[in-house]
Amino acid sequence: MLEVENVHAYYGESHILQGVSLLVAPGEIVCLLGRNGAGKTTTILTIMGYLQPRRGRIRYNNREVGSLPPYAVARLGVGFVPQERRIFSSLTVLENLTVFARKGFAASGSGVATPWTLARIFEVFPALHARERNLGFQLSGGEQQMLSIARALMLNPQLLLLDEPSEGLAPMIVQQIVEVLAKLKDEGLGILLVEQNLRAALAVGDRHYVMNKGEICFSGSAADLESNDLVLRNYLSV
Repeated sequence: MLEVENVHAYYGESHILQGVSLLVAPGEIVCLLGRNGAGKTTTILTIMGYLQPRRGRIRYNNREVGSLPPYAVARLGVGFVPQERRIFSSLTVLENLTVFARKGFAASGSGVATPWTLARIFEVFPALHARERNLGFQLSGGEQQMLSIARALMLNPQLLLLDEPSEGLAPMIVQQIVEVLAKLKDEGLGILLVEQNLRAALAVGDRHYVMNKGEICFSGSAADLESNDLVLRNYLSV
């Protein structure tokens, strides 16, 4: 589904990503881990087209997307949940969900395409249903994060990119997000999850990449990561 191969990206003349390669398959949650400044957010922004790689390739569903702008990447079926959430604070929950909604069909693990509609969103996110008339600024941090994820789903993506969705949230809310991501995975959605919360990542991820100074320094399963004291100690501060 998503293939990132030897990608190099820069901010001005600062060489941030130095040969990043990773894969995400349909129905798989892949976690990108690392300390602040490791290059995780830059990786996800490059995939989305906010930065264009100077070297390397980014392919989505066998199509080269490394030179496309963000709106074109989104139209191909890639949903993005940014770190800052970026919901519209002056719009209601209902308006946030419908303002950019797109007809289409999300992936399904059963092979049957199922569209994301308001009814399905409110089934998965009952708290949003209860607050559908509230304005964005009236929501808690956890509710805003749920709304940001739900809004991305209303684009009916096949691949979902999330940038640290658990940041600043209480453990109970983080657990709810983990449960939602597991449901999305069961529906066949491919997910690339940027995280610093190791416990949440290990709970939901199928495979893990660890970044350090713009490079991938580890890739493997949850069991491989948990047993690698060197990586945990040197790159994840565990």
